[in-house]
Amino acid sequence: MSEAVETARLMDAVYRHQRHVYDLTRKYYLLGRDHLIRELLPPSGGDVLELGCGTGRNLIAAARIYPDANFYGLDISAQMLETAERNIARAGLGSRIRLIEGDAANPAATDALGVPSFDRVFYSYTLSMIPVWREALSAGASRLNTGGRILVVDFGQQSGLPAWFSKILFTWLKSFHVTPRADLREELELVAAKSACRLEFRSLYRGYSDYAELLKR
Repeated sequence: MSEAVETARLMDAVYRHQRHVYDLTRKYYLLGRDHLIRELLPPSGGDVLELGCGTGRNLIAAARIYPDANFYGLDISAQMLETAERNIARAGLGSRIRLIEGDAANPAATDALGVPSFDRVFYSYTLSMIPVWREALSAGASRLNTGGRILVVDFGQQSGLPAWFSKILFTWLKSFHVTPRADLREELELVAAKSACRLEFRSLYRGYSDYAELLKR
């Protein structure tokens, strides 16, 4: 069995039931998602891709803020995409948001969308769930237009918070197959060097979240 197929089965199993309450529960601890959306600032007519779009929550919020942009979402879980399709239709945004099932680590996964490259590519609490997360970052960089930006928000290392808090949080996240990436910044620096990008990286909420932007020159 390929790693992508194994990951898809795992994500479907994890979110088969959780997807129905995902957005209600995650809003309390997936901090920084709305900050990322405010920083997207796509050009008029621009193409925006979310890798690991889950329930479509971020795409819906972004499409409402940026009515002149086109939005696309990719996820490896058919279960999550089913929920995303329903949420997008309910929001009346089916004509502006297109979804595709695929592996974020595969640069060719979005080919069927007919969009050769994107002005914005973003990852919102996705890299901590993707086993081959380094490959997923590289794949996103390969899909980026010149002058485009990659935006990332994910769990940080809780450096400014009490040790007991980070221990409890990391133990709890592990039960959902979530692993905060301690070397996220180092990997982003490597991607920036390979892709002719400028990196901006900072911590949010006392280290609870890491936020980064890569600008392709």
